Amino acid sequence: MSLLPPLNPTMADWRGKTVWLIGASTGIGQATATALHAQGAKVVVSARKIQQLQAFVAKHPGSMALPLDATDRAAVQVAATSVLSAGKLDCMVYCAGHYHAMRADAMDTDDMLRHMQVNYTGALYALESVLPAMLKRGAGHISLVGSVAGYRGLPNSLAYGPTKAALINLAETLYLDLHPKGLGVSIVNPGFVETPLTAANKFAMPALLTPDQAASAMLRGWAQGDFEIHFPKRFTYGMKALQLLPNRLFFQLAKNVA
Repeated sequence: MSLLPPLNPTMADWRGKTVWLIGASTGIGQATATALHAQGAKVVVSARKIQQLQAFVAKHPGSMALPLDATDRAAVQVAATSVLSAGKLDCMVYCAGHYHAMRADAMDTDDMLRHMQVNYTGALYALESVLPAMLKRGAGHISLVGSVAGYRGLPNSLAYGPTKAALINLAETLYLDLHPKGLGVSIVNPGFVETPLTAANKFAMPALLTPDQAASAMLRGWAQGDFEIHFPKRFTYGMKALQLLPNRLFFQLAKNVA
């Protein structure tokens, strides 16, 4: 246990707290919504897949579904108005994601822009929709789901990695601006998690976790007041070490595992 104070207000008791998760129809988002509901949170789930959201609400009494496309700025604002009109928002989790493996010799600019719209621009729309209310209260938490793919450039990550790097930088800057105002900010950087997005990978994924394991790690990180929540540690610490390597050595290692 660290002797240093937590970087964020700790969130361990979710009873009566309202959490809005954007990108919660499958994978990490859905598993986290389930875990929060089990802890007593009022969960609001958003995504494009209406049937999955309705099925979630049917299984989790007291939860609410707000279907939306995270890349539709007006739709995000309308949904946020619905959430905020029902009372205070304690936490917003942006976990919408888009992923296709891509290399520079098969560059697809349209798909790269789609990555940017879903993974990054949608987060900006969510932020602008909830931050004014949180700042007015002087309380609340913003959590963005990034990836260890944002630590350094990686093979097959031409489209995905830059968007996650952008989220990491965004979260760091948000923390500097919002922490003095009483708000919490966290960035979640998972390794490989078994989701519909990673199902298309044609390579062995080391230290693969289930969505439920990912959700448990996220709740532990929030309870500890962490800024960066990364998991599984046996994999993510190795990825972090790549950030310390000189470029010549990093590029050689990355080519060898490509």
